[in-house]
Amino acid sequence: MNKIQYPVLELDLGQLKENLAALHQCCQDSSVKMIGVIKGITADKEVAKLYDAEGLSYIATSRIDQIRHLKEYGLKTPLMLIRIPMLSELQDVVSLCDASLHSDVTVLRALSKEAEKQNKVHQVMLMIDLGDLREGFWDPEELIDCAVEIEKEHPYLELIGVGVNLSCYGSVKPNLRNMQGLVSLAADVEKAIGRELPFISGGASTSFYMLQNGSMPMRVNNLRIGELILTGQINGYEPGITHLSACKLKAEVIEVREKPSFPVGELEVDAFGEVGHYEDRGIRKRALVAVGRVDYGDPFTLTPCMEGVEVLGASSDHTILDVTDAKEEIRVGDVLTFRVKYSSLVYLSNTESVQIRYVDPN
Repeated sequence: MNKIQYPVLELDLGQLKENLAALHQCCQDSSVKMIGVIKGITADKEVAKLYDAEGLSYIATSRIDQIRHLKEYGLKTPLMLIRIPMLSELQDVVSLCDASLHSDVTVLRALSKEAEKQNKVHQVMLMIDLGDLREGFWDPEELIDCAVEIEKEHPYLELIGVGVNLSCYGSVKPNLRNMQGLVSLAADVEKAIGRELPFISGGASTSFYMLQNGSMPMRVNNLRIGELILTGQINGYEPGITHLSACKLKAEVIEVREKPSFPVGELEVDAFGEVGHYEDRGIRKRALVAVGRVDYGDPFTLTPCMEGVEVLGASSDHTILDVTDAKEEIRVGDVLTFRVKYSSLVYLSNTESVQIRYVDPN
C-alpha cells in the first residue's frame, strides 16, 4: 500500500455515486435531461467512470486537455465542451468533442470548415446572455440570424439547442422571469428554423432549486450539473438529497503553540498584497497545517470537521487555525479534516502537491 503523503483530497466514490443518482433521478422525474459537469474535479478518472455509468446526456468540462483525458478513458457518454472554443483549438474541438457551446458566429463559421475537413458533424448549442454578462448573444436578432445560418448554410454543424448561464459572473439568480425569457427566445429560434430544439438548457447547479420546487418552466428540459454532485450544496442551498462531505481535505499539523491573536509590530500587506483583519482575543492556542492558498485558493472555503477548530487565515503554504476550543487535543503530526467548497475543490484537484485518495465502498 502506498504511503499517504499529506495533504490529501479524499473522494468518497460511494457518496458521489449516490449524489449523482439522486440528482439525475430528480431531473428525470421532471423530464429534464442532465449534463454532468466534471471540471470541478479536473475530470478525475474515477469520478468520470461514475458519470459514465449513470447514463447522462453528456459529460462536460471547460478545458480541451480534460476532454482529451476523458476521451482516453474510453467513456461511452458523449463529451461536451462548455467554454466557448478558441479559434486556435477548433481542430481538437471537432476531433475530441461531440458538442460545444457557442456565442460567436466567427468561431462557428471556422468550426464548420473544420468539421467539414474532418468529415464529422459537430453539435452546437447557442448561449444567450440574460443579464449575467458572461458569454452569450445579447441581441435576439443576432441569435436568430446565427441559428438560421447554422441550419441553412453549415451542414456539418447540428444545432441542438439554446442555453443560458447565470450566477457565475454577474451573480444573477435564476428565476421564473429569466427562465421564461429563455423559453421565449428558444421559441423564436424554433419558429425561424422550422423545427423544435432538442435542448433548452436552463443553466447549472444554481438553477436546480427551481426544478426541485416546481417553478421551472416545462419547456426547460436540460441542466448542466457539477457543483451539486461534488459538494452536495451550492451557495448555502442544500437540496436534501445529497451528501455534503463526499470531497474532503486532510492536512497534517506541523506546529501547535500558544501565541498572541494580534500580530506584533508595524502592519503592512500580506504575501498576497492584501490587508489582513485581526481580532485581539488575547493569547490563543494556534495550529498550522501544511497546506496553503496555492493549494486551495481561499482558506475560508474550508470548514473544519472537528468541533471547536476555527480557520483564521492562510499564507501560500500554511493554514492557520485557532484550536483553543477544539473538542480534542491537537498535536504535531495529527491529521485534520475539512469539508471543502467547489471553489477550493477546483484548486485541490488540479495540483500535484495534493494527493487524491479514494474511499470506495466496493
